[in-house]
Amino acid sequence: MKTKEIVQHINAWLSNYCEDTGHSGFVIGISGGIDSALTSILCAMTGKKVLLVSMPIRQTSTEYGRAMNHIDDLKYRFDNVTSYDINLTDAFTEIENVMPFDIDTHHLAMANSRARLRMTTLYALAQANRSLVAGTGNKIEDFGIGFFTKYGDGGVDLSPIADLTKTQVWAIAAEIGVSKEIITAKPTDGLWADGRSDEDQIGASYPELEWAMDFRGDENRITERQVIILKIYKRLNSINQHKIEPIPVCIIPENLKL
Repeated sequence: MKTKEIVQHINAWLSNYCEDTGHSGFVIGISGGIDSALTSILCAMTGKKVLLVSMPIRQTSTEYGRAMNHIDDLKYRFDNVTSYDINLTDAFTEIENVMPFDIDTHHLAMANSRARLRMTTLYALAQANRSLVAGTGNKIEDFGIGFFTKYGDGGVDLSPIADLTKTQVWAIAAEIGVSKEIITAKPTDGLWADGRSDEDQIGASYPELEWAMDFRGDENRITERQVIILKIYKRLNSINQHKIEPIPVCIIPENLKL
């Protein structure tokens, strides 16, 4: 992989899109994970205005600490980077209080509501700053298994790293100076109070999912573990097509519009 050339390509793509759309920079939610860390550095390298936003909602101290360390590091390295630390815990509690169902039996609905509250916050900041919301999803999450929240972290203006696998993200992150504590941390979506990792939720690691995404061989000649991984990948890819595919539009026949 030509890491330096990929970085240059993404930088140019970001700059051109920003200029073509008449915006002044980028807004990125910082979670303490590697995807948002890489995305934020790539945006900062353009020289455009970059606003980093930490939005804890009952976040674990480890996740929050990594996020703040990364923000401090980028503000030190780049003059064009500023930040906000916006605690959304109270706002999220208010949402919980008005829900007409038992939130203790609908954990996923409320976990996804965290991501959607963060998206709303990012777009308010982006509009106030004439900026674009930069997505942090990678190829496996966005186009393989649909491991993101619809209109949450999936609600973005552009996706700089969505054509990179997680393995490629790790490699490029190491090349451009993402901290070791972030690179070695277990990937997590940060939506659960117990801090569960992506692998805990999915049942497979990212390298395993990358193998499944590319697999075109004979399923009768793979290992028992690979059979399990392939089954996980196919199931998630199937049930999450409503996120992976564009929103369906009901096309009305022209003769009915006359």
